[in-house]
Amino acid sequence: MTEPDEPPQPVSNEPDRYYETRLAYDPSRERVWNHVTEYLQTWVDPDGAVLDLAAGYADFTRFVTASRKVAIDLNPTLPELAGPDIESIVGDATDLSRFGDGEFATVFASNFIEHLEYDAVDSLLADIHRILEPAGRLILVQPNFRLAPKQYFDDYTHRTIWTDRSLSDLLNASRFDVVHAEPRFLPLTMKSRLSFGHRLVPLYLRLPYRPLAGQMLVVGERQ
Repeated sequence: MTEPDEPPQPVSNEPDRYYETRLAYDPSRERVWNHVTEYLQTWVDPDGAVLDLAAGYADFTRFVTASRKVAIDLNPTLPELAGPDIESIVGDATDLSRFGDGEFATVFASNFIEHLEYDAVDSLLADIHRILEPAGRLILVQPNFRLAPKQYFDDYTHRTIWTDRSLSDLLNASRFDVVHAEPRFLPLTMKSRLSFGHRLVPLYLRLPYRPLAGQMLVVGERQ
């Protein structure tokens, strides 16, 4: 089974270099995201608008069901990969000033906020709160430092440390109610020892205890 690494916002001014060297395009990621997105759909309003932050290759955005789908990332190939049904924005995913108050029912981010400094995370969460409609949801998939402390900084662009506990506390402090949390959600990277077939992803997600998990899932609802 492969798991859905989602390319982050590179710290470098040359995002294409980051994608080429660390997160080169892999078509097998699409099949994994198909299964994972089906699992996450539970917390997505199919009749509302979805914003995918640091969308990378728009794998989540392409498979999610929503009335409107918007993806933003520095990846210059995003519009080509996302296709015509997704509003693709090549730009900084920490700058949400282009979006109106209450514009989205769901905001999603995978493997993103650990690449930001703490002040930037605080500012981003405040902006996400603004653009979400009342009771709108923020879905975060993140590396869990508590599960993988030795591998957490193997990615040289990681800047901040998060666990399922600290991330939940942060969301509460940022005016979100945590409505769902899975400390052990997915393996840490696409290169994990579980990379033996995407068809096993649904089975893996049904396990009460997930071996080799290094990523967490936290869902917050706007207060």
